[in-house]
Amino acid sequence: MNHDVAGAFESSRAVFESIITELGAADCGITHGELEELLTERSRKLMRRLLQDHLDLRAEREHPVPGGVTGPDGIQRTRLERGRRRGLATVFGEVTVTRLAYRAPGESTVHPADGVLNLPAEKHSHGVRRLAALEAARGSFGDAQAAISRATEQGVGKRQLQRLAARAAADFEAFYETRRSPAGTSGDVLVLSADGKGIVTHPEALREATRKKAAESVRKLGTRLSKGEKRNRKRMAEVGSVYDITPAARTAADILARTSETTSAEEITPAPVARNKWLTASVTTDAAGVLTAVFDEATRRDPTHQRQWIALVDGNNDQIRRIRTEARTRKVKVTILIDVIHVLEYLWKATWCLHDEGDPAAETWVGEQARRILDGHALDVAATIDTTTRTREDLTPTQRKNAAATVTYLTRKAQAGYLDYPTALKNGWHIATGIIEGACRHIIADRMDITGARWKLPGAEAILQLRALHANGDFNDYWTYHLTQEQQRNHPTHNAIPQAA
Repeated sequence: MNHDVAGAFESSRAVFESIITELGAADCGITHGELEELLTERSRKLMRRLLQDHLDLRAEREHPVPGGVTGPDGIQRTRLERGRRRGLATVFGEVTVTRLAYRAPGESTVHPADGVLNLPAEKHSHGVRRLAALEAARGSFGDAQAAISRATEQGVGKRQLQRLAARAAADFEAFYETRRSPAGTSGDVLVLSADGKGIVTHPEALREATRKKAAESVRKLGTRLSKGEKRNRKRMAEVGSVYDITPAARTAADILARTSETTSAEEITPAPVARNKWLTASVTTDAAGVLTAVFDEATRRDPTHQRQWIALVDGNNDQIRRIRTEARTRKVKVTILIDVIHVLEYLWKATWCLHDEGDPAAETWVGEQARRILDGHALDVAATIDTTTRTREDLTPTQRKNAAATVTYLTRKAQAGYLDYPTALKNGWHIATGIIEGACRHIIADRMDITGARWKLPGAEAILQLRALHANGDFNDYWTYHLTQEQQRNHPTHNAIPQAA
């Protein structure tokens, strides 16, 4: 071992020896649980000391650069200042980084060692920032603060934590723009989908139309929002999804058999498995912008449009128009299918117009009509409902309105070609939006709907993006990319540091 290395770690060695002495004491009669706690605390102290000794050794080995250094602005710094220190809050505790500084009149100071170490602009290390990104995306900011405190014995303020999370998500879009597309085969189908869910925000974060409605509304209670009042306190967060499926042909019986007690699982052909799932989420970008990102991702996967593209929607007309516009602009054929579950909801709305509540016949009727729709006879089902309601004199105005809504929905969507389930099942496609609905629950609702939470746009956007990274299984790769980007931002040029001979 080099003499300078041996001497540099004397403090660390002393801490380690003290631990050995403590563990080897004859009267050390503590339980294994107490021993775990003791070693956790002592090991953190040892790691901090090792880190500090290593940083001090690097500072000792740093020699002046002859002639000074050139900053990112191209200006030479020739004035040398030794012993410049800065604090760094790490996962082991706070340490001090000592390095040489190069200055020029009226210009910012350059520290070459900062670039080599890739030190962050903030006091908190990349390790603490990574922990903040993980914990803030997982649960409430309060829970994240507690988790960071347990892991590092350091306190991080809520606003500080929010800033760290926002900084951690800064390269989300750039990461996916440079990400290599997953391998797919020409026979795989590309599935596109998007949906949204409102989150409660501060008034200034509301979109203009919602903010006006909120300002015009009169609150019934002074201390809390009543039923229906929260509607004008929310801003829509959008989620988009692209994934691959290998087609698996099915029939209407495979779809409806799940509700039959006489059908065994072995007799049901399962739905195609979603692979290479990619999710994006945003509260600052509107629905059209998220759909553009979805089409960008699909184009990355199939730039020459050789594969079958399908878009699963819930029937929202604005969304359908946006999909058609994107497809037309990119000159790609996209087959639009309405989620069969939404169609079933309309059938249930109609059946309660024709049957008493709780009547088993209502369920039987829904199953029969659903099978007809899956077999391609949606217009016939609409005609059946229309004829039946016209001949019934005992229906209330509300029941007639609900039945008419179902008739209109089925007629318009079938005529537009969005209920072509026979073709979809024959070709082995998905016909339900479970992937995107599950993503909305996981990415948005499970985190953003925490009781009492009110979001500002930067914080909400960061959390959505971090949760999307986790859902995609890309966080570790993203973090490596993010650290590279951080070095380019904070240290666009750094000069080589002469080392001791």
